[in-house]
Amino acid sequence: MYRVLALLTPQEIEECKRIAVQAPFVHGRITNPHNKAKDNEQLHEQQAYQQSSQLLMQALGRSQEFAEFAFPVLIAPPLLTRYKPGMKYGAHADAAFLQMPGQTIRSDLSCTIFLNDPESYEGGALHVRLGDGELRFKLRPGEAIVYPSDTFHQVEPVTKGERLVAITFIQSQMPDPFRRNLLFDLNEVAALEGLKMEAENYSRLQLVQQNLLRYWAEKP
Repeated sequence: MYRVLALLTPQEIEECKRIAVQAPFVHGRITNPHNKAKDNEQLHEQQAYQQSSQLLMQALGRSQEFAEFAFPVLIAPPLLTRYKPGMKYGAHADAAFLQMPGQTIRSDLSCTIFLNDPESYEGGALHVRLGDGELRFKLRPGEAIVYPSDTFHQVEPVTKGERLVAITFIQSQMPDPFRRNLLFDLNEVAALEGLKMEAENYSRLQLVQQNLLRYWAEKP
């Protein structure tokens, strides 16, 4: 249901941090004044946004593990956000549809990319409820967590230091999480064990993989 990915190089992490230091941020509620759960800051300079989002999109695009887990068809440009002491994002659900220039993205999966050392701030864990599970994530710089957008989640209050992350949302070829996870597991088993199989059986397995993708996927 979720996946932790090693996404960014050390150079990319430093570039994101440099942009965050130099560019202006505004309160995150500027994009949704009625969202009282939201208490953070977000990047608010077009050139810096383009630079950072392009860098992060390239990192997502080269990650084979991300592609195999998310089956992405559309990705919202990632946005740098930060939390200073006392800031948080209360329990909420992500919007089902995001209006982007020229297109609308359905949020099947949410992604948080961590950019600073978890030991440099206190609190600030991403708290996700998956069924009866209560999961908390404070990942290392450059790591990302991808999880279903239809979950109840929050960012716990930061009590010391600063939390810097980037967030984005993914529309998947497989909107049904059961089908998406089933095909991901099948593909992973095929990648790990397929070459040990007899050639005919491996070909049959590949046929099953492609037919499930053909019949389940919403878009190419």
